[in-house]
Order: sequence, then C-alpha cells, then structure tokens
Amino acid sequence: MSLLSDLINFDLSDSTEKVIAEYIWIGGSGMDLRSKARTLPCLVANPHKLPKWNYDGSSTGQATGEDSEVILYPQAIFKDPFRRGRNILVICDTYSPAGDAISTNTRYNAAKIFNDPDVVAEEPWFGIEQEYTLLQKESKWPIGFPVGVSPAPQGPYYCGIGANKIFGREIVEAHYKACLYAGINHGGINSEVAPGQWEFQIGPVTGISAGDELWVARYILQRVAEIAAVLVSFDPEPIQKGWNGAGAHTNYSTKSMRGDGGFKFIREAIEKLGLRHKEHIAVYGEGNERRLTGKNETANYNNFLWGVGNRGASIRVGRDVEKARKGYFEDRRPGSNMDPYVVTSMIAETTLLWKPM
Repeated sequence: MSLLSDLINFDLSDSTEKVIAEYIWIGGSGMDLRSKARTLPCLVANPHKLPKWNYDGSSTGQATGEDSEVILYPQAIFKDPFRRGRNILVICDTYSPAGDAISTNTRYNAAKIFNDPDVVAEEPWFGIEQEYTLLQKESKWPIGFPVGVSPAPQGPYYCGIGANKIFGREIVEAHYKACLYAGINHGGINSEVAPGQWEFQIGPVTGISAGDELWVARYILQRVAEIAAVLVSFDPEPIQKGWNGAGAHTNYSTKSMRGDGGFKFIREAIEKLGLRHKEHIAVYGEGNERRLTGKNETANYNNFLWGVGNRGASIRVGRDVEKARKGYFEDRRPGSNMDPYVVTSMIAETTLLWKPM
C-alpha cells in the first residue's frame, strides 16, 4: 500500500479525540451537491449542537457577489464511510445571515409539512427507488455502450449477470456497503434495463428523513464514482432511442393505510393525487416529460392512471396489497433527478392535509 493510501485510510480515533465533519448541502441547480470539511474538538451526536457554518453562495448560484454569505444549518448526521473512525457526514440546509431560508432550500418547507400534527400522527413511510446511469468520463456516454453506438436491445441487462451485460458493479457494491456503514436505510440494488444503468432503494424511512437519506446516498454514490473516474447521471432519459428512462419511484404508506381496512385510505389518497396531477408532475424532475411517454413502463406525462400491478400506470398498487387490503402504493411518476424533499412532502401534503374543493 502506498504512503498516500496509508494516510488516507489512517484512523484518527486511535490518536486524537478530534473529528472531521464533512458538511454537505445542495447547490443552486437543485441537483449539484457541495461539501467541505472542518475539524471538531470532539464527536457531537446531536446535529443541532454542531456549529453553523457558511460558504460563498456566489460560487454556487445561490447569492450575489455583493452579499454572498450563505449559512449552513446542520440537520442530520451520518458516519463517514470514507474517513471512517468517528468522522461524520453532516447534511445541512441553507439560510441567509438573517436566518431566512434561501429560495433553493426545499428542506425548510418540507420540514414544516412533516412537522404538522396531522402528518406526524399518520407516520408517513417512504421507500424511494433511485435509478441512475454511470457514464464514461470523457465521452459522457453510458459505460457498456460503445461510443456513439447502441449495444444489443434491452432485455438481457435487467438484473443480469456477465461481463457482456453488466458494467460498473464494483462501483455499485462499494456504494451499497458505504451507505450501510453510514447508517442509511439502504434497501438493496439491481441492474436496470440498459447497460450501465442501476437502481438502489432507500427505506422505509419516516418523514423528512427519507429526503436526508436519499441526498446523502447520492453524495456517497458520486464520491465512490469520483474515485473510479466515472460520472453519475440522474437524467430521466439519458439515452433516448427507445431505451427505458431513469426514475425515482416513490413508495408511500401511512399508519391508516397499513392498518386493517387500509385499502380504503389508499384509494382516497390516490384519488387526491389524481386531482392534483398537474401540480405534482410539474415538480417531479426536470426533463421528466422526455421519460413519461406512455411507453417503456411509463404513463403519459399529461395523463393520470392508476392500476393494480400495472407498471405502465402513474400509480401502481401491488397485487399483495390488493389481496391484504392494506399496505402502500408506488408513485411511478418522479424522475431520477427529482428533489426528495419536494416529492415526499408534496405527497404527504396532498394525501393528508389537502382538502378538495
């Protein structure tokens, strides 16, 4: 092992009480994760007892040069799978020096919804299926695709095995283990329908924590891919040419849905989502209309459809749920680049707080 590797993997916990905290936040595009590290005198378990920090918002598209300071508020702590030991990852949201949430801080409004007593009482659970595509660094073309050429049609790649079907598994496995080490509720992985396309699942997680955990899982994925010199794309339709796109199917249930007779509440929630389809679809991911064509296991972007066992619907109810008459449903509309704070809180707000006229 090289001296550089020895130093990178050195465990500070054997020699000092000091801890490295990597502060993570979302930049101005709504998808670009940013981070920087600071040294703490000791381990802190409560995120709200961590020091606030600041950064130059003019360099992230979140402030002007004349008044560029943005303040980071720590919100959740995870173990750091890269530095290990007692070192931590800290997911933060963003505020002006006056204490106002800045316009790109979607966590702030989501937290208000999830802290509503009517929402808290229903214990909303989310399970998010995050699809993504691994790209060659230079060509920006999916790994496993000869540059400018499509490989054999989709069919053999989904949950496949073999060097002619599967590309990037070492990145996916490293990400899986790193998420579990971090304390993320990582539910599993599978290869998807195109070469270089994969999925991981987060959940079930309650309320705002679903957004926190997905964002940190995305951060860890991009850090692992950085080491491998591979890019990660969350574009909902990275390839076109008839290939399935990439989504972030969002599974959802409440205490009422999970109890006996819960199918009634599932139906009521789906009906509300149908009435607000346009509002939801507008914030379910940039470029998502390229994916939701009514083909390749999607419902059309402009239409709302639900069904039991139907992967071509906007909302799918599992056959096991129909049989048990309770459980959850899957919102298949969100694109892979959706903001989980926006999507999860909007589903909760529509189904638990919104009253149709």
